Amino acid sequence: MAEKQKTSPPPAAKRSPTKKENNLQERGKRINELLAQAYPDARCSLNFSSPYELLVATILSAQCTDERVNQVTPAFFRRFPNTKALADAEVTEIEELIRSTGFYRNKARALKGMAKALVEHYGGEVPGTMEELVKLPGVGRKTANVVLGNCFNTPGITVDTHVSRVAQRLGLTKNSLQDKIEQDLMRCIPQADWTHFSHRTILHGRNVCQARKPRCEICILAPYCEFVSDQKRKKAK
Repeated sequence: MAEKQKTSPPPAAKRSPTKKENNLQERGKRINELLAQAYPDARCSLNFSSPYELLVATILSAQCTDERVNQVTPAFFRRFPNTKALADAEVTEIEELIRSTGFYRNKARALKGMAKALVEHYGGEVPGTMEELVKLPGVGRKTANVVLGNCFNTPGITVDTHVSRVAQRLGLTKNSLQDKIEQDLMRCIPQADWTHFSHRTILHGRNVCQARKPRCEICILAPYCEFVSDQKRKKAK
């Protein structure tokens, strides 16, 4: 089981960005460094012990909290410990086990379809490339990046609602579509840190850069944030 992560917000930054840091890539690099300092232990908050378990948990996490998924998966994996067991399962039984995660009918069909595809085409093993993963039922780039980054040491940026919001507010992207946000972030965040950046940004979005009431007054990224600058301009008018 995963240990509880330290989520205390970092102290607010004291200085303004330099001219060099206003360059998008330099700003992205500096933001990544600050997040690394603030959340050095950030990691995937889904509990798993294999690529199969993380793939299932990530599919279940759509429109659901990771906390809820972690409550559901122990019983799920006792009943379906591998892809063969899941592929052979009745959809109705899968539905009952995952009902509390929401959208359980769609998720159950995706999970069974994913497992059947793995058994039929990959010997029951989860493949380690983006091209192969996104061909599986229920698996898009977001899910694939989670599995690749945490199980195969292949850096990838996972764009969930927190990453989308934080990246937009920081001005690292002007896009609203996940795939386009991912591409924008890949251009301004060092590749080696893509997976870590995702974990850290998710934590920052949960604890500081919240959707309704962002805690800008304590945010370490405030000097680099377009949202903060816009708010200041509005107050000055």
